[in-house]
Parts: sequence; C-alpha cells; structure tokens
Amino acid sequence: MMDKLNDILREAGISKVKLSKYLGVSRQMIYNYLEVEDINKWPKDKKVMLLNLLGIKNAEEIHKIKVDTDYISELDARLNSIILVKNGVSKEEKNSVYEGLGKRQKELLKNIIDVVKENLEDPKNDVGYNSMNYLYNFLQAMNTSPELKYMLAYVSKETCFEEPSRFVFDDDEQFIFESIMFTAMTLYNNGGTSKTKLAEAHNRFVKKIERKKEEKLGRTMELTRIRLQAMQELGYAEVNEDNVAEISAKMAEIETRKVGI
Repeated sequence: MMDKLNDILREAGISKVKLSKYLGVSRQMIYNYLEVEDINKWPKDKKVMLLNLLGIKNAEEIHKIKVDTDYISELDARLNSIILVKNGVSKEEKNSVYEGLGKRQKELLKNIIDVVKENLEDPKNDVGYNSMNYLYNFLQAMNTSPELKYMLAYVSKETCFEEPSRFVFDDDEQFIFESIMFTAMTLYNNGGTSKTKLAEAHNRFVKKIERKKEEKLGRTMELTRIRLQAMQELGYAEVNEDNVAEISAKMAEIETRKVGI
C-alpha cells in the first residue's frame, strides 16, 4: 500500500514539502508517516485528509488509483486550493506561486512553466512527459553537485542562448568542465566510438549507481534501526507530532555514541 502511495505522489509531482503544508506537519513527520507500513495506522485526522486529497473513501482504494493527466490536474487543484486557504491567501491570488519573487524571477518562472506545460499538454506524448520527469529529477539533484550547474551552462552556450566566454559559477572549474564536455560531444557527434567500445565504461557506470543505491538503502535501514532504538529507550510506541523532536534528538545521540564509552 505504501509503495503504491509513494508511486502516486511521485508520478503526480507532489513533493514532501507540499504534502507537509497540506497536512500541517513538518517535512520530517512526512518521512515518518511514509515509512509506516499501513496508512490506517496514521493519526486519524491525517489519514482522512490524505484520503480526501486522493479523492478516495478508504485506504484500500489506493490500489485502484490510475495516475493520468486528468487525475494529476484534479489532485493539484485540490492540494493548491487547500494550501491557499490554510495560508490565508484569497482565491483571487491565482499567481500565488510567484509570491515573494522579484520581477526578473517571476518572468523566469513563468517562462519555465510555459515550456513545461507545452511539453505536458499532449497526454500521449511520452517523450515530453519523460523529458520533463528527467528535468524534475535534475532540478531536485542540482544542488548536490556543482557539475550539474556547469552542465546547464554548457547546454545554454551550445544552443547559443549564452555567450561562450561568460562564466557565472567557478570560472576555472566551469572552464574545465565545458572543455571536457565539448570534447566528449565532439567524439559522440562524429561517430568516433561505438557501443561495443563503450560497453565496459557503461557497465562501470551501472555498477557505480547500484553501489549508490545499496549505500542509500543501507543508510535508510540504519536510520530505521536507530529510530526504533530511540523510541524503545524513550518508551514510545509510535512517532507523532508531540514526540518527534525528542525522538530526533535521541537518534542524534545514539549515532554519536562510541563503544566502550
């Protein structure tokens, strides 16, 4: 059930931040909720709110949900409408997404939304959907590595939207990255290599990603173990809004402990 719920949230583009605003809890609490095996074990009021958001009457109907364009639109409308009401924003403020932004930032965001919308308007356009989904993943990961920003700069220059000699990030690092990218793209476009020759390199790439996934899973399992230990030491049977801060503090304490001390 929880796997299906997470799939729905991911496919519908509902972030943990949005869901936390809707349910009126912290983002950390959302992670805790999503780790529970059964939605029926959620606090009753939060479960009812989630079911209302999903447009279903009980948790068992989650498996019947089909995420398509119409469903995403309905879900997004319900979510935004309730968040606006909670934040005390009138319905007339349709451009609330631009709230707090400067003129330049508003114009950029509008242009981005227009491009994304254009790629998503045709429900049969899998290429458009998948491209925007990759873009969404890229945006979420962008702050984890400066090279991802350098990649955006390279594409902007290659497509003549930016001057090739303009560097807005680290000049030296960006220069090196763009030079390597140009060399790689030249090799790719000129057919200077083959799939067979690159098979070993791609295998190393796959193995690297698999190791990352294993490390991430291992870390998730470790955090789960630490959380359960913290709850046991504190005498709690579940995580809720009243004890989450105390449990988090206890988890931090457990992680810093050393054997024999």
